[in-house]
Amino acid sequence: MPPPMPPLNALRAFEAAARHLSLTRAAEELHVTAGALSHQIRGLEDFLGVKLFERRVRAIALTPAGKLLYPGLQTGFARLQEAVAGLGLAGDHRVLVLSTPPGFTAKWLAARLYRFANANPETDVRVSSSFGFANFTTDGVDVAVRNLPSNATSDSALVVEKLADVSLVPVCSPRLIAAHGPLDSAEALARVPLIHDDTFTSRPEVPTWADWFKAAGLDGVQVGRGLRFNSTDHALDAAGEGAGVLLAHDLPAYDDLRTGRLVIPVRLALRTGRAYCFVCPKNRAERPDVQAFRAWLKQELAAIDWAPMGAIRVQDAHA
Repeated sequence: MPPPMPPLNALRAFEAAARHLSLTRAAEELHVTAGALSHQIRGLEDFLGVKLFERRVRAIALTPAGKLLYPGLQTGFARLQEAVAGLGLAGDHRVLVLSTPPGFTAKWLAARLYRFANANPETDVRVSSSFGFANFTTDGVDVAVRNLPSNATSDSALVVEKLADVSLVPVCSPRLIAAHGPLDSAEALARVPLIHDDTFTSRPEVPTWADWFKAAGLDGVQVGRGLRFNSTDHALDAAGEGAGVLLAHDLPAYDDLRTGRLVIPVRLALRTGRAYCFVCPKNRAERPDVQAFRAWLKQELAAIDWAPMGAIRVQDAHA
């Protein structure tokens, strides 16, 4: 006979505490007091005959036995959550939850999503925008559009399809040109206010204004000046108001360029080594609503026409 199982609540208490490495945060998640949670964990340790945590001053750490137990429990509880979620969705796929980057949502997706809704009236779409990657198991998300490195290794549990490469291109308002005169050279851009989109500047492979000026053949430009934003849509809005010239992510800038709110003063773009990707768990890839959204998204991206903006030279930042 298999050995007796510990109480499920005690296992759940240990899993949450091990994941957070905090009794307080684990107790908040499970809606119990920290004292009650600690009591459950001590009971589990007594049941198993091993210590699972080292109690330190204002902190806890897993013991070797705890490190051995945690991965299996984490996987087990994740599978339980997936099973329960799948039961709730088995007969009704009316709700499709999307996770998307805020700038992509505000400047490109939101203006088009009504077309998917009109074509798929049986599906209710809910968009959750965040800078972080949603957890498909715990956050209730069905599909994500993620800005990923082009050569990123794929999680075996996920479907990942590259949708569009991301380049950076200088953009500004026609009002900025009217105020400062022609801005058709790197030397001219070096004399006007710069705007920085810091969304991905923590990634060393993503080019900055310094890289752009170097690629344009201009060294020694003081690029530390100007407005800085950690949100793509805010940076584009500032550029649209004539606050300066922005080194912009091309896809979120597309609609402002198409309508003439922004223009490309110098036709040099830099590759970022990143791409927008469609991502979903493999066990949801065959859902009709997921398939419909994936096909619609690819269709919308295929309809983008850069030709009216004129020829743009695209090169690697360190070519």
